Amino acid sequence: MNYLVNISLQVLPSSESKHPYDIVDKAIEVIAASGIKYKVCPFETVMEGNYDDIMQVIKKVFIECMEYGAESIFSNIKVQINSKKDVFIEDKTGKYE
Repeated sequence: MNYLVNISLQVLPSSESKHPYDIVDKAIEVIAASGIKYKVCPFETVMEGNYDDIMQVIKKVFIECMEYGAESIFSNIKVQINSKKDVFIEDKTGKYE
């Protein structure tokens, strides 16, 4: 798919050896290193870019978090896609910043 989309990712990890916030920090590091535009929010991180590229980042987030010490991850993913125009984070939240 060659659409510019917004995808939000909420990672809710559990681990006996790591604090959940540390694992979430690892997830955000993976997203930041990807080069994809993103915005960290209190409950989720929103990414803006090509659908396939973002889905590859999400896969890497799960792998890295599990390797870092997450024993399980519950995740919520929301996708906004529009076939007629690109979807930008600023269109939804820019007036509040």
